[in-house]
Amino acid sequence: MRKLEALLWDVDGTLADTERDGHRVAFNRAFSDAGLDWHWDVALYGKLLSVTGGKERIRYYLDTFNQVWQRPVDLDAFIASLHKQKSQIYVELMAQGDIPLRPGVIRLINEAAATGIRLAIATTTTPANVDALLEQYFGSEGQQLFEVIAAGDVVANKKPAPDIYQWALERLGLPADDCVALEDSHNGLHAALSAGIPTVVITLNDYTVHEDFSGATLVVDQLGEPDAPCQVIQGGEKLARLVDVGLLKKLHELS
Repeated sequence: MRKLEALLWDVDGTLADTERDGHRVAFNRAFSDAGLDWHWDVALYGKLLSVTGGKERIRYYLDTFNQVWQRPVDLDAFIASLHKQKSQIYVELMAQGDIPLRPGVIRLINEAAATGIRLAIATTTTPANVDALLEQYFGSEGQQLFEVIAAGDVVANKKPAPDIYQWALERLGLPADDCVALEDSHNGLHAALSAGIPTVVITLNDYTVHEDFSGATLVVDQLGEPDAPCQVIQGGEKLARLVDVGLLKKLHELS
């Protein structure tokens, strides 16, 4: 019988609603600090999210939406510096508690840890952003909860490529079918499935809720709390009220 050994978590949009009121705000403040008149409103940022990775997103914005801007000679260095400033601002926003975790996240992480299921993170966001989130919501124990943190530029190709998940699996020493991934976007789902990992998708995200999640083991609006059950959107467990360890083990056996 197959055994569920580990949960691999995406961060942005999955652990927390970081995109609209976190990363987008931090980008805009970084632009202002740099003397740029750029502004990414909610609608534009939704379009930019088709590209994963902050530095890659800035370049995509220039290539697609702001081609008239006079580029510096060393564009790569400019983008890297701008993104570094943005990341510092994001960490400050997280420390202020302005970016809440998704419903059910703490419950499921604590339940998994208590039952011996290993935890890992697989994300395109920078390690500093992950550290800030873990420190804010799990304190000093955050780094110990997650055995592997695969983040940022540790791989060359970001989601929807499977590289970040493959990197995490190698360090866990586990085959893909011993794990379940938790994602919130088509790009993330494609990355996990391409790595061979059964995937649960959370859609409580204005930016990704209408994307194609074909192939997901389960699609829910949220993980759920006892007093605020989840809604199953796609998958066989239509009567599920919570995404808990028991449900994940059952789905894993059937996947």
